[in-house]
Amino acid sequence: MSSLTHLTPRLRYVAGRVRRVDVFSLLRRARAAAARHGRWAPAVVADMLWQAGFRGVGFQDYIDYDFAILTRAERATYITNPVATQFSLIFDDPAFRHVFHDKVAFNHTFAEHLHRSWMVVDADNAESLRIFTQSHGTIVTKEPLSHQGRGVHRYHAADIGDWAAFHRGLLERGEILVEEVIRQHDDLAALCAGTVHTTRVTAFFDGETTHILTMAQKFGRGAVSDQNAFGGFYVMLDDAGRATGSGYDSRGVVYETHPESGIRIADFQLPLFDEVIAFVDRLARVVPQVRYVGWDIAVGPDGPVLVEGNWAAGVYENKPTATGIRTGHLSRYVSAMGSVSPIAEERRPELIAA
Repeated sequence: MSSLTHLTPRLRYVAGRVRRVDVFSLLRRARAAAARHGRWAPAVVADMLWQAGFRGVGFQDYIDYDFAILTRAERATYITNPVATQFSLIFDDPAFRHVFHDKVAFNHTFAEHLHRSWMVVDADNAESLRIFTQSHGTIVTKEPLSHQGRGVHRYHAADIGDWAAFHRGLLERGEILVEEVIRQHDDLAALCAGTVHTTRVTAFFDGETTHILTMAQKFGRGAVSDQNAFGGFYVMLDDAGRATGSGYDSRGVVYETHPESGIRIADFQLPLFDEVIAFVDRLARVVPQVRYVGWDIAVGPDGPVLVEGNWAAGVYENKPTATGIRTGHLSRYVSAMGSVSPIAEERRPELIAA
């Protein structure tokens, strides 16, 4: 009876998930995974639904991390988006999340770590905006409550003829945070100079020590952002800042080399690695109430620069077909946090067995 009682809430969850699922999207993903890995599509569909309902694996997690070819024990080692979300809810104080949610509040709080000029557009500073933009030549604007790079834009002073209209347009579109373009280290610029390539360092601060959970190097394709929505991709880094294999994106594409420069991704070494780790430790202590954060760091010629912090950190993990690595990072999370989410707790026996 106790077993049935335990299963009933999860069965209700699965039923609700099935009712809400985008069937077309699920089938499209399942067919692509089946074709890629030589599996039977209906079996992949069933497995994806089971993993989502009972193992805390999002549909995109299943695709991104090649779950179709992993064993149960290997799957149990992965951090997934539902599990990461639970960690965020447990360890990030709701009273302080707004600092990371609002980009203007974030810049005010972390001003000394930005290492670049910035301003906020208001109704009365059109002239200040003109002076700022012309002094820098190119600027980046951000919508304060946007995410995944979708509210980020780039403008060149030489292209602006009517400054009053430009100022008014930024206000109307909500692009009120204006920043100087970050200058990046030559090793990163060599990959594709048109985009600032950021390093996602996911960390947990336990009140005394900052634990580095995962590191991923993101690569852009010349757009204003290196996010997947702008054609970007990433590779996981090891504990010395070296790439663990080829790059990959959420569309299933594997990148042995950067398409724009031809540089081999597996040869990548993050410059100024030790400085980046020390920088993240300083950042984690600014708002210690938000303990689990995904920090986006740019490496400049003279040291690391803070781009943003994400209290809902998202997931960056190993992709077996790109790296040959068939295990994930969940054990690092469990070790650092000393407490795990309900989903991760259910997976703990498999994690230990693996």
